[in-house]
Amino acid sequence: MKKNRRLVIKVGTKVLTSKDRALDSHRLKEIARQISDVKDGGADVLLVTSGAIGAGLWLLGLKKRPADLASLQAAAAIGQSHIMREYSESFKARGYLVAQILLTQEDFNDRTRYINIKHTIEALLANGVIPIINENDTVATDEIRCGDNDRLSGLVADLCQAEKLILLTDVDGLLDSNGNVIRFVSEVSQEIRSLGGKSHCDLGTGGMATKIEAARSAVRAGIDCVIANGATKDVVSKIASGGDFVGTVFASGSRTFAARKRWIAFSSRPKGVVRVDDGAAAALKEKHRSLLASGIIGVEGSFSSGEVVSIAGKDAGEFARGLANYSSSEILKIKGMKTSGYKSVLGSKGADEVVHKDDLVIL
Repeated sequence: MKKNRRLVIKVGTKVLTSKDRALDSHRLKEIARQISDVKDGGADVLLVTSGAIGAGLWLLGLKKRPADLASLQAAAAIGQSHIMREYSESFKARGYLVAQILLTQEDFNDRTRYINIKHTIEALLANGVIPIINENDTVATDEIRCGDNDRLSGLVADLCQAEKLILLTDVDGLLDSNGNVIRFVSEVSQEIRSLGGKSHCDLGTGGMATKIEAARSAVRAGIDCVIANGATKDVVSKIASGGDFVGTVFASGSRTFAARKRWIAFSSRPKGVVRVDDGAAAALKEKHRSLLASGIIGVEGSFSSGEVVSIAGKDAGEFARGLANYSSSEILKIKGMKTSGYKSVLGSKGADEVVHKDDLVIL
């Protein structure tokens, strides 16, 4: 592994929680020390941290994770300020300022907000500040579920064009069926994904399966990923330096898409599905054409013009994503039609393409 100039480090709840379910201040300070060492070496570091809900539950004296959303959001609000204070004091001792950034999936779905986040992060890094990022659990609804921060860390890594994503957890890496650590993964195959299992932690929200999916997204965006044990001595320093082999390494290829198309493919969640016939599917996949209404046979979900949609075959799953030039209701009216007929149905004629090839990504 080579030394990197920009890293995203995700710290899981289990890494930050002691046996009595309290926030492990010693472990947090140790991670802050290692990140400070990496910063001292000239690299940019972004920290994605879990643990807000767990810390809030401990501060409230609750022994069990509540089932209702309001209690989870309240715990997140209490725990987030506690965690940020601990991080701030730890990094301040090494001369570094921190900045809190709370995000939800909607911040990534909207292209303007996405770009604004990117500019804010770049400004913070330019000033030597360590951005500390978390899911905004105090306002999130369906986002409070397994894997949010694993996925979030991958989105952040792509947004800031990191070279490496480090996922710190409570195991030594991805384990094979015999319980041995797999040191190197060249392709995130179905066999690798099947090793994920399920999470059994009532404090955190992720598991190995969500980490594998985060690694899969990262390597598709050209970012190396490492899953490692956050309790390993100097784990961050070792991975960041490219020296000792620690954890499981997921090797990436080159970035195959431009930034805008990576946002379409990986960062945004599709708002609906546009189903196409076999001829249109072949034209998109083999000839790299734009999608016209004549090849559309159905629409699923409700979306507006300018939102990301999945493109699927007649009897198959998603094979592409793109930005729709028409809303779902408009596409239902013009599906199967030639471009010359748009105006008579819609009252005005916009773009010929329902999804332009420049805004379309074959997955």
